[in-house]
Amino acid sequence: MSKEGNKIDMKKLINVLFVVTGTFILAISVEFFILPYHILSGGVAGVAVAFEPFFHLDETLVANTLTLALLIVGTLILGKQFGIDTILSSFCYPVFTTALSYVAPMIPIHIEPFLASLYAGLLGGVGIGLVMRAGASTGGMDVPPLIAHKLFGVKVATGVMVTDGITVLLGVLAYGIDAALIGLISVFASGIAIDKILSLGAGSNAKSVTIISEKWKEIADVIMRDMDRGITFLSGEGGYQMDKKKVILCVVSAKQYSQLVEIINQIDDRAFTITTDASDMHGEGFTYPSATI
Repeated sequence: MSKEGNKIDMKKLINVLFVVTGTFILAISVEFFILPYHILSGGVAGVAVAFEPFFHLDETLVANTLTLALLIVGTLILGKQFGIDTILSSFCYPVFTTALSYVAPMIPIHIEPFLASLYAGLLGGVGIGLVMRAGASTGGMDVPPLIAHKLFGVKVATGVMVTDGITVLLGVLAYGIDAALIGLISVFASGIAIDKILSLGAGSNAKSVTIISEKWKEIADVIMRDMDRGITFLSGEGGYQMDKKKVILCVVSAKQYSQLVEIINQIDDRAFTITTDASDMHGEGFTYPSATI
């Protein structure tokens, strides 16, 4: 096998390790903090906590069932690529949470609820961040906003706020306003942890990428269709053969960078790319949200 093939295989192996490790850390957050302390966090675990007083169903079972059900629905509506990006985490999650549901009672952690919410958010954010760094998704409650965006054009950020708002509202009815306020600690901590994991080693929150490839049109089409990012064509001229070239300029968020690299390598593994840290961005997706941010 060629060195390039070994490099791709190693990258895939590392991505799998990221997804499995990240999902395991997320499961620890759920079974050791979210469920025992009834933390109204985001995600399927938060929904399970909010539903428990109304239906008295096992919270781990509810979270696992929701995860698998949303994977199926998301794949049917959002397409095969979504299923591919989500399937490993979605199947690991119920395995890990079920196993840890037997372990957690043997290792009780006695802390204040607000600390439990903080640790739940930090651990969950680290786990989700690792999965996202691998270019994958944990699925779960991200699915309804993505479906609403595809079917009705609702911005993903708006859909997430509505979904989280419904969860918090149910939590207020079930546990009271104090529990909802404590749950917000988890939500904010998770957001911070995800951002830190995604930007670790990146140097900034966005990347400016210049791409030179004979397959510039195919690359540009996939970037605009699958990443919902705009691109700019620059006119270039080869210094050796003096031939005219199309050069792609694209700015992506740090969490989208690995996806962009994967797209380029799949279409043209001989493409020449130059990546620099970008700052002080203005426009769609940076100073106001686009559909994918």
